[in-house]
Amino acid sequence: MLYPVSLLVEVVERRSRPFSYLRAYFDILPLFAMAEEELVDPKKYLEERCKPKCVKPLLEYQACVKRIQGDQTGHKHCTGQYFDYWSCVDKCVAPKLFEMLK
Repeated sequence: MLYPVSLLVEVVERRSRPFSYLRAYFDILPLFAMAEEELVDPKKYLEERCKPKCVKPLLEYQACVKRIQGDQTGHKHCTGQYFDYWSCVDKCVAPKLFEMLK
């Protein structure tokens, strides 16, 4: 639950007058606590930019899917190719994503 900032400042000032840094904290709190914008996950954006670099594993996965499409037994699968594709994407995304976190 979000409380009005003025109420929070008033409560803090009553309880702890010597802590002047709290006043500064509550001055910037509205910038974070009351943001109207939805947060965006940068990983999804970076994945979309890295997918074209991983065409070969994607084509291998799609070829495998076509190959096993008629399998009625359920013993055949393309898990290896699927993980190869996403490993390629993750390998491309990781350095860029962790650079954003620094």
